Amino acid sequence: MAKCAICGKTTIFVNNVSHSHRVTSKKQKANLQKVRAIVNGEKKRIWVCTKCLKAGKVQKAI
Repeated sequence: MAKCAICGKTTIFVNNVSHSHRVTSKKQKANLQKVRAIVNGEKKRIWVCTKCLKAGKVQKAI
C-alpha cells in the first residue's frame, strides 16, 4: 500500500501478544483512501489517511 500524501502515515510493525505471552510480529496498515483532491490548483488522485480527511486537511475536487 502507499503512504498518506499529507502526513506520511504508512504501515507499521507491531507485536501480537497471545494469552501465554508468545510474541509474533504483524503489520498494521494505515486506513488510506484514494481521493480526488486539488493539489497545486489541479485535480489529482492521491492516497490520504482517514484522520487527515476528518481533520479537513484535504480539499476534495468535485
